[in-house]
Amino acid sequence: MSRTLLVLILCLSALRLGASLGSRSILRAVADKNGDSEDYAVDLNASNFDAVLRDTPATFAVVEFFAHWCPACRNYKPHYEKVARLFNGPNAVHPGKVLMTRVDCALKINTNLCDKFSVGHYPMLFWGPPSKFVSGSWDPKQEKSEIRNIDNGRTAEKLLNWINEQIGSSFGLDDKKFENEHLSSNISDPGQIARAVYDVEEATSTAFDIILEHKMIKPETRAPLIKFLQLLVVHHPSMRCRKGSAEILVNFDELSPANTKQEEVAGAVKNFQICGKDVPRGYWIFCRGSKNDTRGFSCGLWVLLHSLSVRIEDGESQFAFTTICDFVHTFFVCEECRQHFYEMCLSMSSPFNKARDFALWLWRTHNKVNERLSKVEETMGTADPKFPKMIWPPMQLCASCYRSRNSQKIEWDEDEVHTFLANYYGKTLISLYKSNSVLGNVGAKGILDESTTSTNAVAVPVGAALAIALASCAFGVLACYWRSQQKSRKPRRSSDVRFNTQ
Repeated sequence: MSRTLLVLILCLSALRLGASLGSRSILRAVADKNGDSEDYAVDLNASNFDAVLRDTPATFAVVEFFAHWCPACRNYKPHYEKVARLFNGPNAVHPGKVLMTRVDCALKINTNLCDKFSVGHYPMLFWGPPSKFVSGSWDPKQEKSEIRNIDNGRTAEKLLNWINEQIGSSFGLDDKKFENEHLSSNISDPGQIARAVYDVEEATSTAFDIILEHKMIKPETRAPLIKFLQLLVVHHPSMRCRKGSAEILVNFDELSPANTKQEEVAGAVKNFQICGKDVPRGYWIFCRGSKNDTRGFSCGLWVLLHSLSVRIEDGESQFAFTTICDFVHTFFVCEECRQHFYEMCLSMSSPFNKARDFALWLWRTHNKVNERLSKVEETMGTADPKFPKMIWPPMQLCASCYRSRNSQKIEWDEDEVHTFLANYYGKTLISLYKSNSVLGNVGAKGILDESTTSTNAVAVPVGAALAIALASCAFGVLACYWRSQQKSRKPRRSSDVRFNTQ
């Protein structure tokens, strides 16, 4: 074979390889070289449109309908992304306010979806509560609709001004994280706790990530972890986390055999996302502090513990107490906080017989922690200026909880306190989930929607789908069995109560 012929064959092979990669890859390479900015807006399509908008913690959503071949749409994209940067992603400047999304109407999969919203030109922008987009539509002739067409958002400045007018904010395109922040105080509006349900999911996922990162699953820590998973399966306020906890619990012996290396255990467990594939999201909503190092995880964990305390029944109260004490003592990595909490656990001289008593103990414990930390933070100057530690609940939230108060002492009406806790961390906490139909819609339909083939979908393997289905059935059986066992179990004497000290 001549050298010329060999060179020709190599050139042809290179051309075929380039063609197989496709023009999209070539364009992406050019874009990367030119330093294109990151995309922040969420790409939606007919297969994930309802699921994403139903599950978002954001209060409002913007949906841009566009066509990828449209020059005006391509020119508008940088403007849209400037605004999306403020609201979307783990590094969002103002998270949980607005979800910025887009739908490509040039894709056949989205034809019916774009027709439902009467898309007649590109780009078209719509605004509304995310739940109103779910199975929704828009008709220009419709007089009353919570979905509105944004007719004055053709530049980043105009779009952000339009959003500011709707939500009464003054956000700017140059805002940095924790600057120009409008954080609502949670001491006067009891309804705000409803947004903490997303933070409870975030805290649950973060807690298990910490356990894996610190390689804390060992033979001596298996028992407290399994007990905590049992508690979550039955009483976590989020269906997603109950389901994920069940999947880990059902497969725990296979995931963490007694002689398995830590790296292998971490890798296996990490494949199970305890609160779903989109959690952790990387930001906090109700628990967001005014500084990067305040509130967040600790706030979300406290809300989780309080929500568990008001969801259990009388026969489960002692188990819940020992389980939470063991979990915090074994897995909470802040040494001083862990020891302080554990000391208060050990101070209990008799077992709990009533769920009310355990809920009130946890409430008193939390107030003791706040009292201790407020003194330290005041001395060190580390307090969050917008969310200082305080005795809970404040009078603005529950005036009836106070019988009397002076500078030295508060006399509580504990019946009123318990009523407040049960409503606040019980019904009100999950009210947003119920109104968004999230709590009861994590089932077969959601799984099918996520596995539908599309430009953004990831196919779910058959084995994984079967495992999810089995775990979904199993966690209901586990919950009923565990609860019946706890109810029939006699409370142990305080001398019999043991905590894991590893």
